[in-house]
Amino acid sequence: MDLKVNDYTTDDGVTVITVEGEIDVYTAPKLREKLIDLVNKGKFHLLVDMEKVEFLDSTGLGVLVGGLKRVRAHDGSLELVCTQERILKIFRITGLTKVFGIHTSIAEAEEKRKSAG
Repeated sequence: MDLKVNDYTTDDGVTVITVEGEIDVYTAPKLREKLIDLVNKGKFHLLVDMEKVEFLDSTGLGVLVGGLKRVRAHDGSLELVCTQERILKIFRITGLTKVFGIHTSIAEAEEKRKSAG
């Protein structure tokens, strides 16, 4: 399965990265390159939309954690949109629900950002 990774920036300056497919040892480098590229371009507030992710392994988790470390070095944020139980379970088991903000939709993430800011 191929991994599709696209991005766009919202009106309030958050870069949304839509990911579709499987994030595994073979495809994770594509996501890593996208995250590095965005940070290098000064995009420090990232929202990864994982609604169309069918599989996530430890390599994929490592890429997301690495991305989080990169943006935090610039006082940024990396949050996730995910409602799929099989993917959420991976974040719960690894304790990463305490590390990442996980939202049910892009709209919910935007609302929380506005109310926090």
